[in-house]
Amino acid sequence: MQGNSAEAASEPHEKVGYRGPTACAAAGITYRQLDYWARTGLVEPSVRSAQGSGTQRLYSFRDVVVLKIVKRFLDTGVSLQNIRTAVQHLRERGFSDLERMTLMSDGATVYECTSPDEVHALLQGGQGVFGIAVGVVWRDVESALSQLHGERVDTGETLVAHNPADELARRRNRAV
Repeated sequence: MQGNSAEAASEPHEKVGYRGPTACAAAGITYRQLDYWARTGLVEPSVRSAQGSGTQRLYSFRDVVVLKIVKRFLDTGVSLQNIRTAVQHLRERGFSDLERMTLMSDGATVYECTSPDEVHALLQGGQGVFGIAVGVVWRDVESALSQLHGERVDTGETLVAHNPADELARRRNRAV
């Protein structure tokens, strides 16, 4: 059974999973990157991992946010080793309050800042740093995923996002 466009946008984040190609589109990465990061444990799908040939990984909303954060760090020149350390830290704290966090880096180390005072203190060090306001990434991912298809975690039902140009989705809905 296929969902409608209103369902895709209205489901709570924890009830929807996203297949690999959708996660890639929302995070701005290639499928090859996604596959490598999953196989090496950098960002594994928390909803459903691949169970052999032909099965689909299913990523949570938060997984997609972390994928986009990893991409942003790579784009600014942070090493994959340092990104792994930062993602491990986020994983250990449970990825809670991501949207209120700013991640800062001097290119060598990644710092978690949860208040303007922490950001200010880091900037006072006199070295060049850059930051990723995770709330902005969060909203970017929400916006991107609102245009893409998700899948209900509990039933496997496809949730069709609002995208009037998506002919395949229209055909699927007519088939029901």
